[in-house]
Amino acid sequence: MNKQELIDMIDYTLLKPTANKDDITAFCNETIEHGFKTVFVNPYYVAHAHSLLSPHQIKVGVPIGFSLGGATTHTKVEETKEAIKNGAEEIDMLINLGALKSGELDVVKYDIAEVVKASEGLTTKVIIETALLTKEEKIAAANLIVEAGADFVKTATGFNGGGATVEDVELLRSIVGKDFGVKAAGGVRNYEDAVNIVKAGANRIGASGAVAIISGETSTASY
Repeated sequence: MNKQELIDMIDYTLLKPTANKDDITAFCNETIEHGFKTVFVNPYYVAHAHSLLSPHQIKVGVPIGFSLGGATTHTKVEETKEAIKNGAEEIDMLINLGALKSGELDVVKYDIAEVVKASEGLTTKVIIETALLTKEEKIAAANLIVEAGADFVKTATGFNGGGATVEDVELLRSIVGKDFGVKAAGGVRNYEDAVNIVKAGANRIGASGAVAIISGETSTASY
């Protein structure tokens, strides 16, 4: 995998809660400089990022229900709609972990499906926080995501412990099949990590340390 192939695969992220407007501006300029195709910022900054990046055909994505997933479906849906109005072109929602842990699979599926509907055809990824789940829960979650009509299963936020592992990516790929999206996020810190995670089956990577990764360095960021 060459550098450009990796750049095309990375969602560059700046989601830390203390990021200010100047940080977002610098982040967007860095995105343009290095040629990343998609960025993720918190909902408050979607409009600002979109204004800077849309002239360069760079997509702005937004996390929904971030970073715990426990918001109601109505809240997630309204958050999605507002983000789209502000310029968001990709949606990464966090699964309702409490409902999953309670065995309320219909609730989990409905939650995802309603956000997918609100996304109106935009690429929608669903974060499952693999480090917090049993193998059986990972399997159940991945199947629900496919059934609910989303486009990707995503490993983690990087904010709740753990992150993408080769083993988890291989498992998720085996569940969703070859044509579904698998996004690895959390813990991909260098070029070697990225290559290994792609070999395992990921076709998208989320990283706040993307510049270090493509430069052959090691990022200290966990998300």
